[in-house]
Amino acid sequence: MLVYIFDRTLDGLLTAVFDAFSLRQHPDMLVGENEPMPLFCEETHRVSTADDRANRVWVGLEKRLSKQALKLLTVSYLSELPELDMPLFNYICKVFRQPEGRASIERNFSDPDVLAVTQISRKVVYEQHRMLQFLRFQKAKDGTYLGVVSPDHNVLPLTVSHFRDRFGDQPWLIYDAKRLYGFYYDCTEVTRITFQDTSSLPFDLNSGKLSPELLSADDHLFQELWRTYFKAICIRERINPKKQKSDMPQRYWKYMTEKQ
Repeated sequence: MLVYIFDRTLDGLLTAVFDAFSLRQHPDMLVGENEPMPLFCEETHRVSTADDRANRVWVGLEKRLSKQALKLLTVSYLSELPELDMPLFNYICKVFRQPEGRASIERNFSDPDVLAVTQISRKVVYEQHRMLQFLRFQKAKDGTYLGVVSPDHNVLPLTVSHFRDRFGDQPWLIYDAKRLYGFYYDCTEVTRITFQDTSSLPFDLNSGKLSPELLSADDHLFQELWRTYFKAICIRERINPKKQKSDMPQRYWKYMTEKQ
């Protein structure tokens, strides 16, 4: 068994594709650094991520795939699912092995790798839509709006343009408590941010709540009004917990004002 070890970045996977063609190999498995090796591993190759090699592979993909297919590849990688590694690697290799003049494999859903990558990409897009639905903002005293999330997949980069367009006249910070990074918008540009010391965060990572002394006075009122409205429209005789959890996954509840 031949195992490629890489850094679990998209550039790392693209470099692995470059190495496979250069060495005339095809690995049986891709493994992240510091992850346990398979039991019957006979040979390993450590992939050294190189921007120039990754870029050469990506430029080659741009010549052979549609923009929709390229987006599908990048979106699927945001899933962070380890089971994506080999299907995505195989998908890219098949693109380059496709004879010139033949139709692209991107819509060949009978191919197991194309199907797997497509299905995982759809899961990421579905998670993106749910985040747009269930994100709740809190207003700080300085006028900044804070939203805290912890989605299953790394969908935060896919939502930035939506919030920049929709809330372009107000500063906001959307923070991923699971991956410990976020995006801050100052009414001019969006900046990716991280905090060196999470213990000094102005909000609680578990609940997503701003510190009481930082929360604006009118937001206290708006949160209470929202909870009151949510209770008022609830018809007890029609409560269906199973349906509610299906439409509104429980993992989002801790950040939602109406569920607190």
